[in-house]
Amino acid sequence: MTRFGLLLTSDCFASQSVPAMLLFAKTALNHGHHIDHIFLYQDAVACAAAHIDLPADEPDLSAELAAFCLQHHIPLLFCVTAAEKRGVVSSTLSARHGYTAAGLAEFAMRQADIDKLVQF
Repeated sequence: MTRFGLLLTSDCFASQSVPAMLLFAKTALNHGHHIDHIFLYQDAVACAAAHIDLPADEPDLSAELAAFCLQHHIPLLFCVTAAEKRGVVSSTLSARHGYTAAGLAEFAMRQADIDKLVQF
């Protein structure tokens, strides 16, 4: 059994990174592997924005990612510094349900508990 950490760095609304990561995570779990955490960094922190308003015909991949992580008890972390730099999270805005603010130090410490880090 492999313990994976997943790192998402690309914008979740402008690429196929979230669907690809979800497919990888579901497949890994189905094969008996473990997902230790998912960390959003750089432009990926847009997923954590609480004020996302998508057109009705677009899937809410951010909510799907959060629901998947809640269902499987996978910590879904986003870099608070990257979010603040991009105006995604500030003292007046909160993150979406299921997303937890974290720093790069916490991300670095979590790397000791995994076998492989996969970046999307």
